[in-house]
Amino acid sequence: MRYACLIYYDPQTLFGGSAEARAVLEKCSTHDQVLKASGHFVAGEALELPDGARTVKVREGKTSAVDGPFMETKEILGGFVVIEARDLDEAAEVAAGHPLARIGFVEVRPLVDFGQPPPDFSQG
Repeated sequence: MRYACLIYYDPQTLFGGSAEARAVLEKCSTHDQVLKASGHFVAGEALELPDGARTVKVREGKTSAVDGPFMETKEILGGFVVIEARDLDEAAEVAAGHPLARIGFVEVRPLVDFGQPPPDFSQG
């Protein structure tokens, strides 16, 4: 099964120049190779900082766009890795090995299998 590992961090911490942050950044540059060697890697990308982003929504046929993401926390979505794992437990174990898990956090989420029916929220 495939899982998205959504990587969040505080840019001030990651790019603040501490020895720990420098070590994390150095390990990030080769972590995809570690995942490839273990057979877990599917895809991955780092994202630019959110000041270059735009959030778009459409309501009642009208589109609005706002510069930057909508967020109320200092942590940002900094990148993602798609991995292959047996189950959520193995995916979480693999995600815990990502260098940024040491100073940020990694949300592990199963990818949708469009061959399965969607969740039913009509009864709630």
